Amino acid sequence: MENLGHFWVEINRLSPEVDEAFSAALGPKWDHEAGDGELIDDSSRFGGDKVASKKNFEDGMAAVFRRCHAALKPSGILVIVFANKNPDAWETLVGALIRAGFVVDGSLPIQTEMGNRTRAQSSAALSSSVWLVCRKRPSSARPGFAAPVLEEMRDKIRTQMHRFWDSGIRGPDFVWAATGPALEAYSRHPVVRRETSTTGQPEPLPVAEFLREVRRLVVEFAVGRVLKPSEAGGDDHGGLDDVTTYYILHRDSFGMAETPIGGCILYAMSCGLSDAELADRYEILARTGGKSEVAEDDEDEDSAEEDEAPESEGTGSKVRLRRWDQRKRKTLGLEGIGGRPVPLIDRAHRLMQLWKAGDVAKVNAFLDQAGLARDALFALLIQALIELANRDGKGDEAPILESISNHLRSRAGVSSPAQSLLL
Repeated sequence: MENLGHFWVEINRLSPEVDEAFSAALGPKWDHEAGDGELIDDSSRFGGDKVASKKNFEDGMAAVFRRCHAALKPSGILVIVFANKNPDAWETLVGALIRAGFVVDGSLPIQTEMGNRTRAQSSAALSSSVWLVCRKRPSSARPGFAAPVLEEMRDKIRTQMHRFWDSGIRGPDFVWAATGPALEAYSRHPVVRRETSTTGQPEPLPVAEFLREVRRLVVEFAVGRVLKPSEAGGDDHGGLDDVTTYYILHRDSFGMAETPIGGCILYAMSCGLSDAELADRYEILARTGGKSEVAEDDEDEDSAEEDEAPESEGTGSKVRLRRWDQRKRKTLGLEGIGGRPVPLIDRAHRLMQLWKAGDVAKVNAFLDQAGLARDALFALLIQALIELANRDGKGDEAPILESISNHLRSRAGVSSPAQSLLL
């Protein structure tokens, strides 16, 4: 404590209680003998054992929440403020709350972090925290079963999503506002069981699997509003892959402009992705870090590709979508990454590049190879991209997409449902 100099001397003179509070060393931050200390998932504190570190973190959180549960009156409310880019961390948090006896019945993202703070200026940091509202689960609560719990969740979340959407909630706020109410159906039971397909014996339904189902329903609802904007409310729209879903949500909320990374991280998590995957693996995002850029209005088409190339070297505090003509991976639209299916947005961007090159034979060959002419979902995507491009009002993206749309309609063998969607 001597290194604290004058500051420590002044504190030391306040009272015996303060003396005692500041008498311990600042580290280590975890006492293995007492099993107590700073609660963090750090494998270095467990000899590099990641499994032991994760278990300690989960058990520690559950213990903290059990103490909160014991301190609350039956009508009390616990509010948890949490921010983490890793979906696993959210699953761990929710699991610990349920183990401790809480029901999660509300969630709301609130911007709590200053964008100009040191932590955010040079990294992909969250700008919002998600606030979870929790109540004590009645002691009489019984175990639940997967089928009715999931059905209850679907009914409740659809009602809430319509209410939030009609209230004007959009973007990542919409996704996370709808997640909390969905958790109520799951967390009101001490455990939710399902029958296994092999033995027929009941086993717990993991919170991770439940949250994946919730996120799928929420993002499908939001994407449905983008794919079918002319319909009153639209329909929940499944079938889109995660990467295309992210692209549509990002494009609708932020357009092609540079935007802070925080909201994008929340969207990525909702799609089961990370901002790093979208930037480095799929090349959907370009890191800009707030660097000054040449405005698109001042670029000519021939130089745009060269001017934008260094964008991926930004710090990551800000990002923007890569334009269709900036995505240069040779297998774009032909092969998925890591053995996964090819994202539909990759097929659309490759088709645009082929059309721009003016080789109709290659365009037709690609359409036949990928089966896109008869793909009604691809037709919806093209129409949505046209409307988004017209809204942005820059470049030749909209004319190219409209030409592709006309070409698809004119091709022999295009199914009637696909034709009607393209009209």
